[in-house]
Amino acid sequence: MKKILALAMAVVMLLCVVSCGSKQSNVKVYTEYELTAEKYAFAIAKENTALMTAANELLAELKANGELDKIINSFFDGTATFEYENPIPSAPTGADKANYLVVATNAYFPPFEYYNGSKLTGVDMKIASLLAEKLGKTLYINDMEFDSVITSVKNGESDIGMAGMTVNEERKKTIDFTTEYYESAQVLIVREDDKVFAECKSADDIIAKLGEQDKEFKVGTQNGTTGFMFSNGDEGFGYDGFKNLTTSGYTTGALAVLDLANGKVDAVIIDKQPAIMIAKSTNK
Repeated sequence: MKKILALAMAVVMLLCVVSCGSKQSNVKVYTEYELTAEKYAFAIAKENTALMTAANELLAELKANGELDKIINSFFDGTATFEYENPIPSAPTGADKANYLVVATNAYFPPFEYYNGSKLTGVDMKIASLLAEKLGKTLYINDMEFDSVITSVKNGESDIGMAGMTVNEERKKTIDFTTEYYESAQVLIVREDDKVFAECKSADDIIAKLGEQDKEFKVGTQNGTTGFMFSNGDEGFGYDGFKNLTTSGYTTGALAVLDLANGKVDAVIIDKQPAIMIAKSTNK
């Protein structure tokens, strides 16, 4: 199904280029101007204390022996070789579920979780495989929309959420988090020929410029993420947002960047490292 959707998207893009006479623009990331500061951790149901203990033990071991940095760096620089394919076609249920570690993720968030062909890979997926090994269980990766991950964990459909997830107090009301394993930030992506932010010299400049736009200015983000909350506003998460402009939510950051390149939105706000990798892929 994913291959069919990918082919359909490619055909639509080609038809647009031919019929409209337009060309997809390259994009650029303001990597040096971090709009937020945040930390990633894994989400576990409040009552699942045994899994919490095991996950925190694993993270402590990986940090102490330097393996965590090696894993992260290998996916950032492209030297990682880890790939995983689920051994069964659908998520385990009933008594058989006890033999699996079921991980909820959204596998369109490189370098933390993404597809390489039909196989899953990424920082979080590698750590998931190590956690399954520690528990003596078989890994099953449950790919879903990002804003369904916490619900899946809370309801017991999945055991743990590993999806480049930011720790915050609002989410802590629903689930618990492991110890943090990565520091991130939200950044801005624009087209290379952008004039709106061309004179910006800091994150404050970008925020001020966002505040000057009107409803015709569209910011693409991924649904349920910090980027969406930062742009759209979310009182529970402590973000005022930009009510002056239009925030458009997407199922993945990659789709938001694709629309940016094709002129359908004016900017995208997503996590820094995924922004870098998605922009690089878009500009090929």
